[in-house]
Amino acid sequence: MNFRDLGLQSFITDKCEQMGYTEPTPIQKQAIPILLNGGDMIACAETGTGKTAAFLLPILQRLAAEKSRPGTRVLILSPTRELANQTDAFCRKFAPKSVTCTAIIGGAGYAKQMQALKRGANIIIATPGRLIDFMDQGVIDFRGLTTLVLDEADRMLDMGFLPSIKRIGKMLPAKRQSLLFSATMSPEIESIAYSMLKDPARISTMARDKLKMAPVVSTDIRPLGGRQ
Repeated sequence: MNFRDLGLQSFITDKCEQMGYTEPTPIQKQAIPILLNGGDMIACAETGTGKTAAFLLPILQRLAAEKSRPGTRVLILSPTRELANQTDAFCRKFAPKSVTCTAIIGGAGYAKQMQALKRGANIIIATPGRLIDFMDQGVIDFRGLTTLVLDEADRMLDMGFLPSIKRIGKMLPAKRQSLLFSATMSPEIESIAYSMLKDPARISTMARDKLKMAPVVSTDIRPLGGRQ
């Protein structure tokens, strides 16, 4: 199987070949067709298994088809500035000229990030704390957002970002595609997932004995960000 078999268009598959990516990883094989169809998804996969490409390649394909629609369309939340920078670098390598992205992280130039937000970068890759700083200043317009990605959700939970995630979720459009990637699947993460995602597909490349699967989630969990 190659990337064309997953439904990706030539401008992406050609770039994959140029970068030396010839065969999709297991998480990419499972995730990309689901995301191209627009569904929500919970994915359990370890770091280093190709999950960034699993969500970014279909996102970039859709944005390329929507090049006439300006403004912020995608928000990717990352637990650390290192991961956000890695995701931003990957995005810049694969994005067509019509798609812009920016990393919004602490410890980096504030003015440059402000300018990128005011220009309406199509993809924002952010750590929760710095993103909320800019949200409080009213410089981010999420009205056109179509996709939310929670990357390494277990690490964000361990680092105490749950209140920030809830606050951010309330500011996003209720109608959107939402994706959650995590290396573990604890009851707490499942609660986050089912409060922010709608009828998500569930995929995993993890051995069953490594998963901490949650019991059935109560139906009285209050949705975040208007999810019903």
